[in-house]
Amino acid sequence: MRAAVCGFPIQHSLSPALHRAAYRALGLEDWEYDLLEVDEERLPAVVDALDASWAGLSLTMPLKQAVVPLVDEVSDFARAVGAVNTVVVQPRVDRRGVPGRRGVRLRAENTDVIGLVTALAEAGAERVERGVVLGGGATARSALVALLQAGCRRPVAVVRSPARAAELRGVAARLGGEVEVRGWDELPVALTGDVVVSTVPVGGSGDTADALLGAFRPLWWPLLLDVVYAPWPTPLASRWGGTVVGGFEMLLHQAVAQVELMTGRPGPVEAMRAAGTAALEARARA
Repeated sequence: MRAAVCGFPIQHSLSPALHRAAYRALGLEDWEYDLLEVDEERLPAVVDALDASWAGLSLTMPLKQAVVPLVDEVSDFARAVGAVNTVVVQPRVDRRGVPGRRGVRLRAENTDVIGLVTALAEAGAERVERGVVLGGGATARSALVALLQAGCRRPVAVVRSPARAAELRGVAARLGGEVEVRGWDELPVALTGDVVVSTVPVGGSGDTADALLGAFRPLWWPLLLDVVYAPWPTPLASRWGGTVVGGFEMLLHQAVAQVELMTGRPGPVEAMRAAGTAALEARARA
């Protein structure tokens, strides 16, 4: 069986280390997990080539929305979140038991939310009173939903684009919640939360740190979860005065959920954690 992570760029991804460790721990010796550099233009051909020899795909940027029209089914939860990070390849038969097109059915899922919820819970934030999301892209949608699931009644989203604000409001509404949207010029509002989830790419992390932390230092620091895991620490994480959770924890737990969806077996969390930690340490030494 085959699986792979797809995205652009993708060479930094730790997903192969995590999934291969899971296969070893589960005794799945004939399973492979690859790394494929795929942009939005190439994605349709990759998806169309999936057959019964495939278990699924992990998806990162910029593919989390582009894949939606290419699959047979999107789970209700992933559709509500508005972002997909997993495609599961399932056997496909019609009512007479005859294999359908390609012999498989492609189902899109979102495991980013459970990855975020679990990472926050491990850091002691099982319940969130006031949560703030920095950014408005696909991962920010998952972060917003994670905060809603953690009990935050009205998360704050700080965005650069009004269009992104409309998308986030739609996500919250579909899940029976609401979001308070602030512009990027109001970035210091993040310091009024008890949890901040930054979905800012590493390239914008320095400017975000300057805008957020340049004016003053709070007497009490919120917990920061920065979804970036490589390179680490980001400028924002390195300048944060309180507890910081790196993106590796989110990556680990969303990968555990992917393994469970693709193999039908419990994800070996500690084996995957050890492999991911070792890979990060090897990178740091290189």
